[in-house]
Amino acid sequence: MKASRYILVFLALCLGADTLVAQRVVDPREMALRKLIQSTVMINTMYVDTVNLDRQVEDAITGMLSKLDPHSTYTNAEDTKKMNEPLQGNFDGIGVQFNMLEDTLVVIQPVANGPSEKVGIVAGDRIVSVNDTAIAGVKMSREKIMSRLRGPRGTVVRLGIMRRGIADVLSFTVTRDRIPVKSVDAAYMIKPGIGLIRFSNFAATTHDEVVDAVKRLKAQGMESLIIDLQGNGGGYLGAAAEIVSEFIDKGKMIVYTRGRDGRDMGEYKSTGGGLFTKGKLAVLVDENSASASEILSGAIQDHDRGTIIGRRTFGKGLVQRPIMLDDGSMIRLTMARYYTPSGRCIQKPYEKGDAKSYAHDVIDRYNRGELTNADSIHFPDSLRYKTLKEGRTVYGGGGIMPDIFVPLDTTRFTRLYRELSARSYINSASLQFMDAHREELKAKYSSFADFNGGFSVPQEVLDKVLADAAEKDKLTPRDDDELQRTQQNMRMFLKGLIARDLWELNEYFQVIYEEDPVVLKAVELLQNKKKNDARVSKRK
Repeated sequence: MKASRYILVFLALCLGADTLVAQRVVDPREMALRKLIQSTVMINTMYVDTVNLDRQVEDAITGMLSKLDPHSTYTNAEDTKKMNEPLQGNFDGIGVQFNMLEDTLVVIQPVANGPSEKVGIVAGDRIVSVNDTAIAGVKMSREKIMSRLRGPRGTVVRLGIMRRGIADVLSFTVTRDRIPVKSVDAAYMIKPGIGLIRFSNFAATTHDEVVDAVKRLKAQGMESLIIDLQGNGGGYLGAAAEIVSEFIDKGKMIVYTRGRDGRDMGEYKSTGGGLFTKGKLAVLVDENSASASEILSGAIQDHDRGTIIGRRTFGKGLVQRPIMLDDGSMIRLTMARYYTPSGRCIQKPYEKGDAKSYAHDVIDRYNRGELTNADSIHFPDSLRYKTLKEGRTVYGGGGIMPDIFVPLDTTRFTRLYRELSARSYINSASLQFMDAHREELKAKYSSFADFNGGFSVPQEVLDKVLADAAEKDKLTPRDDDELQRTQQNMRMFLKGLIARDLWELNEYFQVIYEEDPVVLKAVELLQNKKKNDARVSKRK
């Protein structure tokens, strides 16, 4: 009866509106919106079965956005919160880095001065229960475990913990707090005079983290710098502009945006006071470097401030405006396009509504040979631009093409190694080794330098991984060459994972970058530039 009254009222309103329509010309867009509202109300009130109105509305929004560009998207309230946390630079929780060993949560590192460390939780502890609910041995998903550990700061959670050498379950009461999320994964001197900074995204705190890293490295004698943006999918435009300002002179264009019909939607110029505007600079990129990473690398390239090394970037040059809806959900709607200082459009071509082809672009590049052979990359003359200082030729049309191309090494990782990694054999092996030898390693290696120079993963660890994989998944090497190269890869990455567990991600990257071809090319370039500069200085 209630629904019937609702329909009658709605129909009366529509009839009244139709009378008005007869008296004036109605904008077709207004008619389309009325049509959408009418359809939604009719389905919700008259359909034979009960319908979920919230889901209907979400499906309608998603459907409309799917006909636009690939980056205009909708996320519900829960997904919006998860997506924003890495960019906000913090979240509320108990403050531990963890991993799953079989079906048990193992603490890798408690966050320094975080709520877990303050109550005495240490690396190697196993969290077996949360508020008296078992989370070990019950096949609970990682997402559900995280949802139980996280919560508003100030709230209390009781943890049951198993600790090596103690038979009983220990009980800890942890008061959740704001936990910082770092963007800078690594910052260290890779060679005398050469620093390296790697950051994983462009978040609210990334600029401050980069500034701190540059200051530390300069204090250690840094004259040249490598900025590693490999795999960096981007983030805040403002963070990218702030970071670029640390490397170029005041007043230089960093990026500008154009909206519908070419309207000026804003521009960013360097603000001056940069910490590193004179030293040699190399920026590392690959096919997964996108958005803010492309703004940074494009500005550095266009102003001839440094050398871009690697492979053509992703080509994400559309500007999204986040529109928060009343229930906490969000629409990210494309409002403009990014352009580098020389006028290049960063966005690669796309067909509206064809998200599938867009998503397969990197695979298509691989199949065309673009990731392995620079000669397979072709740009029309219409996309030719000039850098602003030296007049070098650069190209638009999607992504940033590096100055020095480093092909994807398809032979570096064997088929067997990729299978072992994908099925978590290598990660599990590092956790098991650390569980058995953590205290021994801490006592033996007081510094990372000692560890890096003196530690090698024991052969029996590799043998166990291979034996387990052969028994459980029938994974075996095809020949002796694959076996040798697989063991070499395993030894390097296991050492990196063990270093991460003993120290931080910084030390992990110090291990694996010893064999990264793009990093090695950057080191070679900067060392040669230093030698050439020294020769020129002597001639003078």
